[in-house]
Amino acid sequence: MSTTPSVLFVCVGNGGKSQMAAALAEKHAGDQLTIHSAGTKPGSKLNAQSVEAIAEVGADMSKGHPKGIDPQLLREVDRVVILGADAELEMPDDARGTLERWVTDEPSERGIEGVERMRLVRDDIDARVQKLVDELTHS
Repeated sequence: MSTTPSVLFVCVGNGGKSQMAAALAEKHAGDQLTIHSAGTKPGSKLNAQSVEAIAEVGADMSKGHPKGIDPQLLREVDRVVILGADAELEMPDDARGTLERWVTDEPSERGIEGVERMRLVRDDIDARVQKLVDELTHS
């Protein structure tokens, strides 16, 4: 019996990084993975620059909407990935998956803003997502 591996991408607002990671994972994994994203403090809308940067590489996050973390989902997924240094999350004691944090590139610390910043963030997330997809689909 083979079950599809599942991953939950988490950031604070669920309008940028975690949605980007989910869209990229979908692009690379197709139906080989079950992909979710959520925010610890979900905002009200997607980051327009994130949507644009993701579309440039042939992925689509435009239909996403920020949402909070489903505690049941947190228990069931194989991997939880926190994007960035700000989101705080504790795994339930009965969670079956593992938790990891990706401290992603932050170009604004180097004075890079706007879409250019978002492209660098996207490329950093994309490289990590490709490794993760490879690991989860070939294990």
